[in-house]
Amino acid sequence: MQFDTEQVPVTETSLSNYFCGRLRTYAERFNPPPHEDTCWYLGNLLDRLGRADQVFSYQDGHMTIRPLALLYGDAVEARNERERCLLLQHLGDMALFFGALFPQRWARHGIKQDYFIGMGGSAYDYLADNAVSNRHIFSELASTFTRMLEMVANACSRTQQLGAEEILGLYQRWLHNKDPMVAAQLRTLGIEVSNSDRLQ
Repeated sequence: MQFDTEQVPVTETSLSNYFCGRLRTYAERFNPPPHEDTCWYLGNLLDRLGRADQVFSYQDGHMTIRPLALLYGDAVEARNERERCLLLQHLGDMALFFGALFPQRWARHGIKQDYFIGMGGSAYDYLADNAVSNRHIFSELASTFTRMLEMVANACSRTQQLGAEEILGLYQRWLHNKDPMVAAQLRTLGIEVSNSDRLQ
């Protein structure tokens, strides 16, 4: 696999603005497109989670990533509604971030995309009914979580020049596990896939 090495000048004043622009570009592919506020939220999420101190925590003498199930347990045991909402927002954000950007890494540990969709979608669904603000954003994230995974993955990917062998390899992976992220990669290459198992 070769990456496009052409240097593109950076014109954005912040990482969140850069990601918002990329997200808006991919949002145009959907009908209807996601709300502008949702793209803004996702751009800020990517900016924030791009810093290690927002992803990793220090536990038992080393840096680690708190499992989503433990974050959910923390939310269930929260002392008040505000704390519960903050924990569920972090859970939803982490599920979206890891599910979109590192699905293969987690799949090697037996954690499939459905896990991220279930955890993140449920967290955002709770926030859509109970958060103090941004309920419309959380509602859209909950109802279109799979689409948001695809959008974030595309916004963070680099332009790739794939050879025929690599494209066929992607298609074989999709045939084997029907992974929506692989289907999204194929779509960006102009290859539509459906449940019929035939290229279109």
